[in-house]
Amino acid sequence: MVDSKFKMISKHQPAGDQPKAIEKLYKGILDNKKHQVLLGATGTGKTFTIANIIKKYNKQALILSPNKTLAMQLYLELKNLFPSNKVEYFVSNFDFYQPEAFIAAKDLYIGKDAKRNNDLEMMRLSTLNSLTTRKDTIVVSSVAGIYALENPDDYSRINYEINLNKKIDLKEILRFLITTGYTSTEEPYPGSFIRRGEVLNIYPGHSDRYYYRITFFGDLVEDISIMQPLNNNIKEKINKLILFPASTYVTDYSKVNIVCDNIEKELKDRINFFLENNKIIEADRIKKRTNYDIELLREFGMCSGIENYSSHLEFRKPGEPPSCLFDYFEDEFLTIIDESHIMIPQIRGMYNTTISRLNSLIDYGFRLPSARDNRPLFFNEFENKVSKIIYMSATPGDYELEKTNSEYVEQIIRPTGLLDPEIEIRSTENQMEDIINEIHKTVNNKEKVLITALTIKMAEEISDFLAQRGIKVSYLHSELKTIERAEVIYNLRKNIFDVVVGINLLREGLDIPEVSLVCILDADKNGFLRDTRSLIQIVGRAARNRNGRVIFYAYNITQSMKGAIDETQRRRNIQIEYNKKHNVIPQTIDKEVTKIFSNDRLEEKLKILRGKKVKKFIRDKEIKELRIEMLKASNELDFEKAAELRDIIIELENQ
Repeated sequence: MVDSKFKMISKHQPAGDQPKAIEKLYKGILDNKKHQVLLGATGTGKTFTIANIIKKYNKQALILSPNKTLAMQLYLELKNLFPSNKVEYFVSNFDFYQPEAFIAAKDLYIGKDAKRNNDLEMMRLSTLNSLTTRKDTIVVSSVAGIYALENPDDYSRINYEINLNKKIDLKEILRFLITTGYTSTEEPYPGSFIRRGEVLNIYPGHSDRYYYRITFFGDLVEDISIMQPLNNNIKEKINKLILFPASTYVTDYSKVNIVCDNIEKELKDRINFFLENNKIIEADRIKKRTNYDIELLREFGMCSGIENYSSHLEFRKPGEPPSCLFDYFEDEFLTIIDESHIMIPQIRGMYNTTISRLNSLIDYGFRLPSARDNRPLFFNEFENKVSKIIYMSATPGDYELEKTNSEYVEQIIRPTGLLDPEIEIRSTENQMEDIINEIHKTVNNKEKVLITALTIKMAEEISDFLAQRGIKVSYLHSELKTIERAEVIYNLRKNIFDVVVGINLLREGLDIPEVSLVCILDADKNGFLRDTRSLIQIVGRAARNRNGRVIFYAYNITQSMKGAIDETQRRRNIQIEYNKKHNVIPQTIDKEVTKIFSNDRLEEKLKILRGKKVKKFIRDKEIKELRIEMLKASNELDFEKAAELRDIIIELENQ
């Protein structure tokens, strides 16, 4: 395993509260504290703090983030800070996933339906390969990190070595490829291979930036080359090639017969159980389905839904936790839980959702009882997998504070000197007229406004009302596509819009420096979107501008509102005192306004593709060119553009 040190590259030095936070958290790690909390206000540079701790600790690190978008942002930031180390991205490899299920009340079986994203699958495989070969690895993961994976010991053993000028049985290579998830094809893609005579092209599952070309003379390996996929030029000639699996879940073929024998024993017991309980249909169903899978396993080492036999494949006892991403890390790795107030409940909830679906499949003969062990971790199993955790949030949850006896490391001071915004409470009477007056004041100062409502319908109605009054406005909610959301934000910053109305404006992607006013409608309504933590998060959207302020529109003052106001004022007082002591003058963040695509040809292509009547062959051709643009952006280390292009390609493919 490569043992390299983490080398952080940045033109900035820790500032504000960052040095104190880094020192305290690192000391806590050295003192073997399992749980620590970093309470960091919006815009204080929590990621930069964590990066410095990773560098000092110099061990593998796992960062858990509550969704793919936030995870991608962290991945890009850390990749730029650690260019010579391995920074990986691990999320679900599906753009669309409908799990296998049975609804007994309707006698309705729903087969598994999924659209696998090859780009995400490549990144997952790259993650496992990095963790098994390098110590200087940082992984940014979604909740996918708690789901079952191949046992790491088995995964690291399943590889195939090919040496130049050595004899080798081509049939052996082909068997290895098929049993580890590769597919024979004529149109290459990651995780496939093409054999033409004595030339074998192998497209690794973990990358689409290159492929391997192996040339044989009889049984002799005559040449091994690493090829460029775009123009098929030779990048490098090598003497030895080690092939890794193309799938994150593969079968050790030497154990297949034992595994199948064990599955057959469980099948026999299950058939007897159904017959004893006069469930003839269920007995016949489980017999046919399982025997078909067994045949495929014996022949190819693979079958559809192989994950349902994971306990047999790993020789686990019933109820024993599955292997997962955590098991690929070395001992004493560091875990950081981003937005922990969201992430912890998410981890807690995954098991119950999965097990209720599996129980129905098992009860009605669609799966064997051992399928229950193809599951995410229980919460206590998750706790046992980690040794040192830093919970990171502007609003830590009850669980994190309980684990640390309400102690936390605070990061309130922003390097820019910016203060948390002032908060004002106003009556809901004539609130729209009041908002319009505030919009005009703000726009005259060349600044922007965000308005939060509780429903999509309300957001759209407010947008229509403001537009009729001559205000340049747009709405932003989850039903908008990636490119549409990005366009709204870009147009706001470029003065095409002055106001954006939304539902949940907590997203990190909405940190827009031009926004100096946030209006929160129905601030006194009970519920998740208006609890203390959510209100504090929304207030933070105005914390990037020196004139930042927030207006709560409400009938009365709720405990949630009071909690948010008190906490924001406490932070303001600390920030004001620090600025006076150090003669810091708050400065609005200077963030360049960048277009998603500076290339007019690419923008025109996207307009065509988003039309509904584009012929399939034209759409496929244009998407292929977009993918080339994405690879080019990635090769040029423009990861943000590459990520945006990837999301757009996904949406176009699913359109």
